[in-house]
Amino acid sequence: MFTNALYWRESFKIAMKRTKAQKVGPSKKAAKSDEGSFKPKSDQESNDEEASTSKSSLVSKPEYQNFEQFLTHLEHQRICTAANIQEFPFRKKRVRVLSKTDDVKESSLGGVVYWMSRDGRVQDNWALLFAQRLAFKLELPLSVVFCLVPKFLNATIRHYKFMMGGLQEVEQQCRALDIPFHLLMGPAVEKLPEFVKSKDIGAVICDFAPLRLPRQWVENVSKALPKSVPMVQVDAHNVVPLWVASDKQEYAARTIRNKINSKLGEFLSEFPPVVRHPFGTGCKNVNAVDWLAAYASLQCDMEVEEVQWAKPGYKAACQQLYEFCSRRLRHFNDKRNDPTADALSGLSPWLHFGHISAQRCALEVQRFRGQYKASADSFCEEAIVRRELADNFCFYNDQYDSLKGLSSWAYQTLDAHRKDKRDPCYRLEELEKSLTYDDLWNSAQLQLVREGKMHGFLRMYWAKKILEWTATPEEALEYAILLNDKYSLDGRDPNGYVGCMWSIGGVHDMGWKERAIFGKVRYMNYQGCKRKFDVNAFVMRYGGKVHKKK
Repeated sequence: MFTNALYWRESFKIAMKRTKAQKVGPSKKAAKSDEGSFKPKSDQESNDEEASTSKSSLVSKPEYQNFEQFLTHLEHQRICTAANIQEFPFRKKRVRVLSKTDDVKESSLGGVVYWMSRDGRVQDNWALLFAQRLAFKLELPLSVVFCLVPKFLNATIRHYKFMMGGLQEVEQQCRALDIPFHLLMGPAVEKLPEFVKSKDIGAVICDFAPLRLPRQWVENVSKALPKSVPMVQVDAHNVVPLWVASDKQEYAARTIRNKINSKLGEFLSEFPPVVRHPFGTGCKNVNAVDWLAAYASLQCDMEVEEVQWAKPGYKAACQQLYEFCSRRLRHFNDKRNDPTADALSGLSPWLHFGHISAQRCALEVQRFRGQYKASADSFCEEAIVRRELADNFCFYNDQYDSLKGLSSWAYQTLDAHRKDKRDPCYRLEELEKSLTYDDLWNSAQLQLVREGKMHGFLRMYWAKKILEWTATPEEALEYAILLNDKYSLDGRDPNGYVGCMWSIGGVHDMGWKERAIFGKVRYMNYQGCKRKFDVNAFVMRYGGKVHKKK
């Protein structure tokens, strides 16, 4: 994998070598009349400007009264921040160069391509904004590509339909901005270098993801690209870029919290808009994506049906955010651990597929801090600190989905209790079909299968009971990850892996009173749940039954 030395080159010079006088941005008049706005700024100047942008936009609660006004409010925030990315003090630390070369060939007819993968949206996307900034700087065309593989880990048609529904919206929004969108059918290592060569692309901008397979994709593509084409990665998923937040695996939330919070003044800023791209031929000679052919190419599990409550895409994500801010946020702090209360944001599917930015969610929630301080702070703790802690764990620990990735105390205590009697001991099929003696656990599993989600508090209980009911801790972790990835819309996510590892292996936790099977890993039981919320009400909602072990 890429070394730390490549995280950021201080001498970052992509697109800076021009022999003629620079004419930057979409408006040449603007460049002439306001040349100072394009002068290179120091990190401190950029920091001050970006921080002031963030603070000024969070002075008071917005006045929108309905969803359409909310969308208008978001557009207004971007336009008030800057006319376009070229006039915005972009933080260079969001970017790292992955290739040996960092010079873009000015004569490249294809210009700059953004390889979209983890962050499937147009607006509020630092990677696409950086790609447009680079294209503006060199007056080059800009395009977006997504590489669709027919099968990906345990993803089912439920996940593919959600992801591809969002990409269809991306295509429409790109076309409205005269930015070509291409869906490449097949692995990126095969299709992207071929696309770069055939289109005479000058630079590739890509997303950041901490998991092994996406990281391998990026490394393989980087090696397969022409040596003259630079490849640059932007962390558009985290508020504070992973490589800025910490350079090592953090032990717990308490060790990373201040590292992240101390940098929010620098990175938690408003976004400028992605605007209509003025260079190149745009979408004139670009055919629309054949989505029927794309669906026909899939080789995933077709039996797990899509859910009805969550519609894919940026607009649906904004609807969810609007409803959370206007209706549920006030209850979030007090009721977030009550599965019977409608108090959560429900944003995790859209965050996972990148249909909405966690930074946008945090910005909008913070506007209500004057009214609901505890709830706004609790949400940002989860949406920023805890999410970014999960990315940190998966990036710096290649064994993020294995007991080999546990702390020594956790592995040793589970191993010491490996031979403890499990009674009952369930097979995967029994767990998947909600056939345990525990009506609460069965109801949570039914919610997962039917709705593609599970309340956060119950996810912990659900995974810990799997540890209690399976033959070995390795089997428990395997089953928990498999069921989560198969049914949950936010499966195959760092949050999911870390959630399973916390529940079963004590990751980011400490040792507790020793007991059978669990050792010193934190224990949860049915009676504890009854003290937290109305268990009977939840069971009645989802219909979990008590099943005797045959």
